[in-house]
Amino acid sequence: MPLPVRHGGDLSAARRAFGTPEGGWLDLSTGVNPWPYPCGDIDPETLTRLPQNDALEALLAAARRAYGVPPDQGLIAAPGSQALIQVLPGMRRRCRVAVLGPTYEEHAVAWRGRGHAVDEAATLADCGDADVVVVVNPNNPDGRVIDAVTLVGVAERLAARGGWLVVDESFADVAPRASLASNPAQANTLIIRSFGKFFGLPGLRLGFIAGPRALTDSIARRLGPWAVSGPALDIGRRALADAEWAAGTRLRLGAMRRKLDAVLAEGGLTVAGGTDLFRLVETPAARDLHRSLGRVGVLVRSFERHSCWLRVGLPSSAEALQRLSAALKKALPDVGVRERG
Repeated sequence: MPLPVRHGGDLSAARRAFGTPEGGWLDLSTGVNPWPYPCGDIDPETLTRLPQNDALEALLAAARRAYGVPPDQGLIAAPGSQALIQVLPGMRRRCRVAVLGPTYEEHAVAWRGRGHAVDEAATLADCGDADVVVVVNPNNPDGRVIDAVTLVGVAERLAARGGWLVVDESFADVAPRASLASNPAQANTLIIRSFGKFFGLPGLRLGFIAGPRALTDSIARRLGPWAVSGPALDIGRRALADAEWAAGTRLRLGAMRRKLDAVLAEGGLTVAGGTDLFRLVETPAARDLHRSLGRVGVLVRSFERHSCWLRVGLPSSAEALQRLSAALKKALPDVGVRERG
């Protein structure tokens, strides 16, 4: 049985590794918006009653508008995009799956766990005669974006042999032009969207999948009734309908991303990619730097399979950015980034 994938945001693991920092943790180990959507008051009935169908329909209508999903395409809500990643492999007989990587590891884990033959493909050309192709777009952690025309071509080739294209758009809110959600051309394409990352509310556990109605209806049956909590239905609907907040947040994230890039560059670190929610740093001293930062209470994401990578999320304030800058200035000479990088 494969070992669980290690993810960012695990402060309990950080405390076991580094203790409890005097100034508390500066957690930059996730790709989550540090400025969450203001939830406001929650109607107590969303907690005391089972989730209502009219609330679910209102949420889906808001998501359809926000993501541009055509009316003839199916769209369902789920308790997080991870739940959808785990459901999909059980909907096909054992087959060949190509995951365009390196990328979010749970995709390969989920398909392998259902007995499928999974290959990590470096390029789309390497996907060969796979029955299912999985693409994270924009990609986590390097931010790679594949244009819609190319993805539609992949879907067409897969359709000829009854295959699927699965596109994980968990980070597409910061790059809406990369989204395939509004393209209704293919009847074999499934598009996953994450709510929590862009809206800064990952604990709400809310995600969506768009695609052919026959497939989305089947997924909904597998998830069962009341898959999404009442508070998630209410908050998700309000947030997805708030186009003004979304536009302002994209500008705010972009501005902080540029400031973060400047801080990383001051330390001689190379930004190898990313999105406006996280940056990927490449340095031979990545693991030493991860430990040095952890010891002063700054948590970034390291990668077991890619020893030269670190992923750094966005700080939430000028003070947090300055704390990162000070921690890097203290840590970088110790790990020899300038000499080795």
